Amino acid sequence: MNYGLKTFPSSRMRRLRMKSFLRNLVSENSISANDLIWPVFLVEGNNEHQKIKSMPNVYRFSIDRLVKELEQLVEYGLQAIALFPQVDSALKDEGGTNAYDPNNLICRAIQTIKTYYPELGVIADIALDPYTTHGHDGIMIEDEIVNDKTLSVLKQQALVFSEAGCDILAPSDMMDGRVGIIRQALDENRMKNTVIMSYAAKYASSFYGPFRDAVKSEQLTGVNDKMTYQMNYMNGDEAMHEIALDIGEGADMIIIKPGMPYLDIILRAKQEFKVPTFAYQVSGEYSMILSASNRIDNLDIILESIISFKRAGADGIITYFTPSLLEYLK
Repeated sequence: MNYGLKTFPSSRMRRLRMKSFLRNLVSENSISANDLIWPVFLVEGNNEHQKIKSMPNVYRFSIDRLVKELEQLVEYGLQAIALFPQVDSALKDEGGTNAYDPNNLICRAIQTIKTYYPELGVIADIALDPYTTHGHDGIMIEDEIVNDKTLSVLKQQALVFSEAGCDILAPSDMMDGRVGIIRQALDENRMKNTVIMSYAAKYASSFYGPFRDAVKSEQLTGVNDKMTYQMNYMNGDEAMHEIALDIGEGADMIIIKPGMPYLDIILRAKQEFKVPTFAYQVSGEYSMILSASNRIDNLDIILESIISFKRAGADGIITYFTPSLLEYLK
């Protein structure tokens, strides 16, 4: 492409790279605490701080321990957290009924966090997989994940989370029509200010493995994968269709998941829809980056990965590196 500019030797691109202050002045993208969301795993109990073997430096926290962990991060500028439960097997069933129990782990966590940190944004997933004995995101009947019956359960889950004080609901189930059903239920129950941040383009990905270990998701039964409802990773146009539907049904923000393998989808989504767009740097990406670096606290490779999302157009990133990044930024 001809920009009508001078050429070498009158133009030397390296001039603006020679000193750190010059590189800083001309940086096109940057990262701040406002860009980061911390995904957190929860477990029942008191003072629990459980290691996750497949995700170094990531833990399951009991609610009381999470409150303590948040103190420093809030001081560093943490804006929001996303909560994910490890549900006791005794509470799981085929219908995922614990998902809409007002006294479940997520509801109690939301209430407690809001008591201690009322200004901290709280995000909760709307999906059934942590709560079902079959490990799927929806209701399963005769080896099929049935869409419309699942919607009624997701609606109940959304309402109890919102009633508990959740700021942002994040439907991650990929059932057709779930954003519209949730938005309608919120409006009818005087919760119109609850934000919906939909996983509008959630791909059937192999990068989710460590996450399923972290929440101890049940081994999938019946339908042996999630490809009948999560997206085909070979498709890009389909993602634009999904995003358009979610926005039309009332989504305020969208998530692309996973992150780095789908930078093209982030770029297209931001260019085509111009709505707040978030990347989820998922568990497999996290573990892969740590394996690629020589030491766990290597921030160079982490920062490079985070900036790639910003360069692609993401407004923010959901990442397990948030605590390390906040400390570095501070």
